[in-house]
Amino acid sequence: MTSPHALSVALLLADARLPSGGHAHSASLEPALLGGMPTGDVPAWIVGRATTVSLVEAGTAVVTARLLACADGGGFADRAGTSSDGARVAGGFGLADVVRAWAARTPAPALRDAARLLGRGYLRLARTLWAASPAVQALVAHDAGHGPLPRAVVLGAVAAATGLPAADTVRLTVYDDAQTAASALLKLEPLDPVTPARWVLEACAAAEQHVLRVAACTTPEDIPASGSPQTEGWAQAHSLLSQRLFRA
Repeated sequence: MTSPHALSVALLLADARLPSGGHAHSASLEPALLGGMPTGDVPAWIVGRATTVSLVEAGTAVVTARLLACADGGGFADRAGTSSDGARVAGGFGLADVVRAWAARTPAPALRDAARLLGRGYLRLARTLWAASPAVQALVAHDAGHGPLPRAVVLGAVAAATGLPAADTVRLTVYDDAQTAASALLKLEPLDPVTPARWVLEACAAAEQHVLRVAACTTPEDIPASGSPQTEGWAQAHSLLSQRLFRA
């Protein structure tokens, strides 16, 4: 069977109708609003995420994709420097190092838990659509042996499995985060649906100047460390609420 173009894969992953569980998440928007952020600040907040938090996720996905592509003979690096079939991996790092780098840049347990929950949804999708891919098979094995991986890592495996270019992986990550927040806002506040669509494009435009830099990431140390402490705090407080519309 002919493989779909990488652009088609990107369009599929960016589709809000994709059954990956993203509808239960607000990209931290609900925690921000409940934490006291005025609705009028949402446009600037979405742009801020696109140039900070989204780049952490994008860099993680890019490094994961490169790790899988560099694994010798289809082997997959599960521990630093060594793939699951014993092969050495270029760069001397493994999946565990990527996950640790991501976790260090995502200090709030609530956000790490939410990312792993999203990762499970993405992995379910990946194991159905790209079951024969060594990258996806490796993640399935890791999930069984070590627990769920964050969404950014699974997205990186999908990128490796489908040939999605690094720059497009970054753009997809930024768009998905902004669109998730925009869609969530329509459930949280009465608003013309066209208005947040403009904010999504503005966020993508703001992130464009960072795309090539993040797409060039090759090691865990290269992943941007541009988190948002206020977002982390809001998310952690939000996780303790008994009444909320979104998981995070």
